[in-house]
Amino acid sequence: MSREVLLTGFGVRTAFGTGADPLREGVFDGRPAFAPITRFDTGPYRTGVAATGGGAAPLREVLAEVAGAAAGMAGLRTGAEAAVLVGTAGDFTGLTRFWRGTDAPGSAGPGPSAGATGAASARSVPEEAASVGPVSPGAASVGPGAVSAGAAPVETVPAWQAEALADALGLRGPRLAFTGACVASATAVAHACALIASGRADIAVCAGAYLVEEENLAKFGSGFALSGDGMMRPFCADRGGLLLGDGAAAVVLESAEGARRRGARALGALTGWGAASDAHHIARPHPEGAGLVAAARRALRRAGGPRIDYVNAHGTATTYNDPAETRGLRTLFGADADRVPVSSTKSTTGHLLEASGVVELVITLLALRDGVLPPTAGFTAPDPVCDLDYVPNRPHKADLRRALTVNAAFGGANTALILERV
Repeated sequence: MSREVLLTGFGVRTAFGTGADPLREGVFDGRPAFAPITRFDTGPYRTGVAATGGGAAPLREVLAEVAGAAAGMAGLRTGAEAAVLVGTAGDFTGLTRFWRGTDAPGSAGPGPSAGATGAASARSVPEEAASVGPVSPGAASVGPGAVSAGAAPVETVPAWQAEALADALGLRGPRLAFTGACVASATAVAHACALIASGRADIAVCAGAYLVEEENLAKFGSGFALSGDGMMRPFCADRGGLLLGDGAAAVVLESAEGARRRGARALGALTGWGAASDAHHIARPHPEGAGLVAAARRALRRAGGPRIDYVNAHGTATTYNDPAETRGLRTLFGADADRVPVSSTKSTTGHLLEASGVVELVITLLALRDGVLPPTAGFTAPDPVCDLDYVPNRPHKADLRRALTVNAAFGGANTALILERV
């Protein structure tokens, strides 16, 4: 019998600041956080604008901050048996230093599993624990000796982030890192839900983080995916591409039985989750949104086919994503498509890459709890092929019971999470 999965704590940090109130003042007011990047020289790149929060702390510190807030809200104590699942690409700052030869000797640094050779390990969840579709191939773990002396700093290895976060929180249990790009942290959440629902775990901390750095600014710029005018306008006729943003969030998920035993307060319920791959193109989504539809239908089946009152869309303001996502949502909802409000909160936060799924899950949670639809900011002229209700520019009050949040990544990967108000 499948067990109910509850969300009992969260922590979040974006360019707007740390915690829920800055999100309300920025995302829910429709106020974009885009500004000139000051943490590195943007001269060589196509744009120098992103949603950054100033200087960039190491990813492990940012993850520890948001996860500590989530654990504190949930009343999760040091020493608890809890899985830790992280969506990450590792630390690009360390990789950049390494390849430029600017690392100081011994920069692999201390770590919870670093030995004389700088090796890191991750105690991963058994492969058979995943029942969310094609999720496990995006998981990363490393064993002793995987990172030897002279290799890139150990903190850049993705599995290191889960290992370090678990040790920073003092949690015992499986640790797993997911590297599925823009669906990484949503995949971590889906995997945790499967573990809890199946009885393989009682509690899990799921986190993800991305901080704007040169590596991805260069890559997205060279692919002509970045907006050239300092704004993101998802689903608009004059949309010109995405902008990157700083983001990190963590959620505590647990079984309803476990939450009752601990006396933890439920903030929401994860009633559905799904993942799928359309394998259409390395960078473009299937034009009919086939992957999104497949992932969302899996989530809806798990949730018992509930009515959806809001969709937090992937919404990247790119040529191919927005029409494909629109068509996919029309296929998914059929005659109800015109009733369901859809918005892209990336229009305010920027694209948070590996952190997108978990940050947008927190935003969706706030929407349900506050009864407010976050708008698609910067909305101008509608595109005839993007013809849904995108909540343009201004928030709206609404009685929201159930919401769907979706994400997509290169290679055709898609995730869908259904969150219900409690």
